[in-house]
Amino acid sequence: MAFEFHAPDSLETAVALARQHGETARFIAGGTDLIIQIKRKRLAPQHLISLAGLGLDTIRETTTEFVIGATTTHNDVVFHPAFQKQLVALTEAAAVVGGRQIRNVATVGGNIVNASPAADLVPVLLTLDATVDLTGLQGVRSLTLDDFLLDRGRTDRRIDELLTAVRFAKPPVASATAFLKAGRRKAMEISVVCVAAHLAGPRNGGGYDKARIAIGAAASRTFRPTAAERLVMDGGSFAEAGRLAAEAAAPIDDVRASARYRRLLVAALVDRALERCRERLP
Repeated sequence: MAFEFHAPDSLETAVALARQHGETARFIAGGTDLIIQIKRKRLAPQHLISLAGLGLDTIRETTTEFVIGATTTHNDVVFHPAFQKQLVALTEAAAVVGGRQIRNVATVGGNIVNASPAADLVPVLLTLDATVDLTGLQGVRSLTLDDFLLDRGRTDRRIDELLTAVRFAKPPVASATAFLKAGRRKAMEISVVCVAAHLAGPRNGGGYDKARIAIGAAASRTFRPTAAERLVMDGGSFAEAGRLAAEAAAPIDDVRASARYRRLLVAALVDRALERCRERLP
């Protein structure tokens, strides 16, 4: 496991190093996934480019949005004061990523860039219509998180780009979020299925101005079942939304669960997550 370690003093230098070394280089922040992959010989980078000290570890709030830096840790998300009400799903998801020691170093950017279909934080960010900022030698490129995620382990990040932040609009007061995870235990466990939901603007005649649902570990990437979302916005039942979401899923059989069981979980968790949102609406 021999590699050269680089500690750039600026984003520009970090990106230039990535361009110089190409596929032989990897960015490293918390390293909770990368180091394991190296030890298991799934990856053999010749260059590791550190993201420490580059100012990417903050959560910023403007009048219209929140911006989470790529090296912000999951514990930073769990305890951030502004995420305890309408955005509580962020804390619910971040709180079940590994144990406390892992959450102290594992980063939001790493959770996104790994593009694991079972990533816990990604479904919540999808329900918030989040966008990602990618910094390269030509400047910053922004795109929706939904477009950024391509497939299992694949994103739209170019080899000489660095994911520097994820941002999303502040939700309205009349909104709520929820996150639910099914696993063999509550934390330190990869999701069998995880679901996030976001409801906003309940209408007097039924339905919502906005309904978002995102599902992890039930397809080759985290996805939104748009037919189920439209049904909820039009006032349809949460149970029916769960059924439509299960139809949209493409789960696999593995050591954690069968595909059939995962579909059943999708239907149940979507129903429960939407109900939890409704209970939390002010």
